[in-house]
Amino acid sequence: MDALFRDYDGPERPGASVVVIHEGKVVLRRAYGLADLEKRAPATPESNYRLASLSKQFTATAILLLVQDRKLRLDDHVVDVLPGFPASLKDVRVHHLLQHTSGIWDYEDFVPATQTVQVKDRDVLELLSRTERTWFAPGTAVRYSNSGYAVLALIVQQVSGMPFARFLHERVFVPSGMRSSVAHEDGVSTVVRRAYGYAVDRDGFIPRDQSPTSAVLGDGGIYSSVDDLVAWDRALDSHALVSEELQKQAWTPPTLPGGTPSRYGFGWFVDNDGGRQRLSHHGETSGFTNAIVKYPEQRLTVIVLTNRAGGEPWTLAQYLADPWLGPPGNPGSTWPFVTLPNAH
Repeated sequence: MDALFRDYDGPERPGASVVVIHEGKVVLRRAYGLADLEKRAPATPESNYRLASLSKQFTATAILLLVQDRKLRLDDHVVDVLPGFPASLKDVRVHHLLQHTSGIWDYEDFVPATQTVQVKDRDVLELLSRTERTWFAPGTAVRYSNSGYAVLALIVQQVSGMPFARFLHERVFVPSGMRSSVAHEDGVSTVVRRAYGYAVDRDGFIPRDQSPTSAVLGDGGIYSSVDDLVAWDRALDSHALVSEELQKQAWTPPTLPGGTPSRYGFGWFVDNDGGRQRLSHHGETSGFTNAIVKYPEQRLTVIVLTNRAGGEPWTLAQYLADPWLGPPGNPGSTWPFVTLPNAH
């Protein structure tokens, strides 16, 4: 393992935190490098990294909690639930957003490169109103969309009557035993034991912790540690938050018209690794690159969080998973997010 993470180790390098969970037990827990280069603070399993798109599984769970509470239905039209949602997108339903089958545009397409004021979830509705069409008829194809998950966060806020970050804290993080996780809002909340993001240039590592879209919560604004994600993994396996039936829906991608299978459920990529169901997600944002790989039937989960741009932590996670799985069931298989349009 140390050889795998050699590039993240050392006294001058942004680091990585890693955990392997097998049959509910932590069988490997380690960290490398630094969480904060300026303060020379080492990365630990308790360091909190910006999860980027690993956040989507939490946004999806928040929606499922409202479904379980009978306050929302997966086939509700978004325009009927969320005031201000563009009327031109009237055919989009809640499950389309969850499964990236809505066809709505990415809000990032409308944010100029020169923008300095950070976009918030509430700004996404105005950005989406700048186009009157979708990429395709909702439900007919798959195109990864961060906009969908920003809108889902707004739905959680509208239906629950509380801010999205507070809903996650009260209904997801606390019940799961995730003690330090937070949907971070600058000036409102604090990230304890925070890992800061970095990029690489020819002079070495440079701070690259925020971008104009880093403040959007629903698609990628959660900070967490591998230790907290162990608690999350146990909550998933024990169905402590949502029922087994709803969780199964989250891990079952839809079949598209014509019989074409999708490979995205609710907040998770889903594929078949030689007969084994594999759940995964990558997370890439300014200064952070992360991965989670989960085999539910084998009760095996590997999580790799890093505070640097670039790298392929999903590949490292698979290397760590393979010894518990035996020979690769589908050697050389392509990750679902590599082939899904717009998955970045």
